[in-house]
Amino acid sequence: MSLFQDPFDAKTRLDACPCGQHHSLSAHNADVAEWQRQTQLRLTTAADEEKRLTSAVDQAVIRALIPNDVTRRRVLHAVGAGTLLSAVEQFFPLATAREVFAQDKGPLEKKDLKVGFIAITCATPIIMAHPMGFYSKHGLNVEVVKTAGWAVIRDKTINKEYDAAHMLSPMPLAITTGSGSNPIPYTMPAVENINGQAITLAMKHKDKRDPKQWKGFKLAVPFDYSMHNYLLRYYLAEHGIDPDTDVQIRSVPPPEMVANLRADNIDGFLAPDPVNQRAVYDGVGFIHLLTKEIWDGHPCCAFAASQEFVSSQPNTYRALLRAIIEATAYATKAENRKQIAEAIAPAAYLNQPVTVVEQVLTGTFADGLGNVKKVPDRIDFAPFPWQSFGIWILTQMKRWGQLKGDVDYQKVAEQVFLATDTAKLMQDVGLTPPSSPYKTFSVMGKPFDPSKPTDYINSFKIKRA
Repeated sequence: MSLFQDPFDAKTRLDACPCGQHHSLSAHNADVAEWQRQTQLRLTTAADEEKRLTSAVDQAVIRALIPNDVTRRRVLHAVGAGTLLSAVEQFFPLATAREVFAQDKGPLEKKDLKVGFIAITCATPIIMAHPMGFYSKHGLNVEVVKTAGWAVIRDKTINKEYDAAHMLSPMPLAITTGSGSNPIPYTMPAVENINGQAITLAMKHKDKRDPKQWKGFKLAVPFDYSMHNYLLRYYLAEHGIDPDTDVQIRSVPPPEMVANLRADNIDGFLAPDPVNQRAVYDGVGFIHLLTKEIWDGHPCCAFAASQEFVSSQPNTYRALLRAIIEATAYATKAENRKQIAEAIAPAAYLNQPVTVVEQVLTGTFADGLGNVKKVPDRIDFAPFPWQSFGIWILTQMKRWGQLKGDVDYQKVAEQVFLATDTAKLMQDVGLTPPSSPYKTFSVMGKPFDPSKPTDYINSFKIKRA
């Protein structure tokens, strides 16, 4: 039954399919794509938040009081919706239940929070939620704290100096498995951005566009446990370059990358934006390729928190996640990107010229080679934490020797990537969550099947595992 159908209407059915549009579950499954389209339409146009929450509470109460659907419909035919509603409210305070439900099922355990972030456009939803009021809307007083590097983000979050943080999507997996630190259960309930990275080379290498010419190069990535590291290694290996013997890969904090390129300390980097665009803006580098050309739709950064925070402060966690997902939904719309650029460019956040941030967010940009390119999805925002993404990341950690021993890939991915929480809140803000947390995809034309991670690792010629 759809959340927008009235349980006091005798014509509706509570025992049919989930959306109430079919006479059987099989008919619903056969028409699921159309159902999802109609649900999205109702979420974004036909119903506001109050109506949705009210109907959800009413349905739960009526199911509990009159579990037999035939009986419910007979009662409605006999006495009418108004009489039944009055009778129910004598025994159960529907108005109070609706109010409590709308308040995320309880008061916030903590209102003053610190959330760490790195000054890159991957953190856009987390950053913009501060100046644009998404946190305060949900009763939160969030201080977003600019942080120097990923190791600092990790340590301050583990030490509880930060309540939650902007992290690279592999970091919660690494922390949970004890790779690079003591094992601590961590969660990743939302992806901050997809795509949004690039390989940038120093101007002196503009004639070396074939990776086979890069032997001896010194290349930078933001952190060992990053999509940047795994995508760069993947790209090099697919071109026959061993990332551990043919080149040097260094970890350099994003704010220091352009300076290192200018000083000739490195030949290039695979970095988050706006680092790549700033290198072009300063005339010290050119964009070799966008990472969406390696894997279109790949995750990069994420909103992460310890399992302890999620468990001990569930209402605060839910409000924080809701604020970030609402900001993400706002960022998905192209018409909002220039406004967002103005909001996050100042010194307190990215500390970049607005034009640099705009070029990244709008996808109309100079590549440093005299071209102006238009790639609207150069960076995009999709919060759903696909658990198949988590499994792919774990395979690369295993491939390059960061994970030792046997790994239950699916178990770890499902423990860390909290798809269920995000799916519920995505619907609330008008986004349509997928019906399954798993999907197949391809990286540089090579299909990935999340059900066969070991076979995938064994298929590579260049690897450490």
